Amino acid sequence: MTVTEHVATPDQPLDPELRFGFGKNWQKFLNLLNEHRIEQAQASLLEFWPKEVERPAFLDAGSGSGTFSLAARKLGARVVSFDFDPNSVACTQQLRKQFFPDENDWRIEQGSVLDHSFLARLGTFDIVYSWGVLHHTGAMWLGMENLISNVKPGGLLVVALYNDQGRKSDFWRTVKRIYCSGTFGRWFITGDFVPLFLAAFFVNDLRRFRNPLARYRSAHDARGMSVVTDIIDWIGGYPFEVAKPHQVREFYKNHGFDLVEQKLTRSLGCNEFVFRRQQDKTAPTSWI
Repeated sequence: MTVTEHVATPDQPLDPELRFGFGKNWQKFLNLLNEHRIEQAQASLLEFWPKEVERPAFLDAGSGSGTFSLAARKLGARVVSFDFDPNSVACTQQLRKQFFPDENDWRIEQGSVLDHSFLARLGTFDIVYSWGVLHHTGAMWLGMENLISNVKPGGLLVVALYNDQGRKSDFWRTVKRIYCSGTFGRWFITGDFVPLFLAAFFVNDLRRFRNPLARYRSAHDARGMSVVTDIIDWIGGYPFEVAKPHQVREFYKNHGFDLVEQKLTRSLGCNEFVFRRQQDKTAPTSWI
């Protein structure tokens, strides 16, 4: 099976068949969103929340379900949310309607992190938050660079990016690309990998002396996904790019950012970074 690599640009986005629709899964998540999960999201933001800014301007670049936009708004931030996926935009709009109707301090738009002119129109923010998003754009380094202009001098840039595992990452990129190549690709990968994952979960639970059926007692996990849906979320998550921690640190250091905090993984998961932009006098005016 031959699959042609296609890199997204603002003028030539990925063919929908080559992009995994995360927004559909986020719509399922909203049915299970409760105060406890919102409080968990707020707690994660408070790990880096700037105490010196009373009402920070918060940009959620790739808002997904909108949960972290909601958490930021509940913490008193002025929020702008955007996502490339219209289903994700709809999810975020639904949360704003539910929790902050007729809200002027929470703006939601559809747009791409690869579209520099779109980002420039948004202005600058005290916090730019892009969690597990940029590696799914098809042009990760371009997206990383584009967000720089949205960070105020002294502001924070918070990103989570897939860890580069060498051949393991190459393998999963191929799997994901085949899955998103068309109907046959989805059937082929699903038929092979869903049973393998389920079998691996079963064996792992037995080795740890856990009931193998316990993970299936609840219809959904902590993110609101069923076990099988979570597997599909992983094997279909394309575009898929990775970076080594030192590459990310050096990239932002060369663009005038200092590392504040990092949480690194040795697995295929995400490395998490908080950077602070150095003070300068060239940043554009804030949106508010």
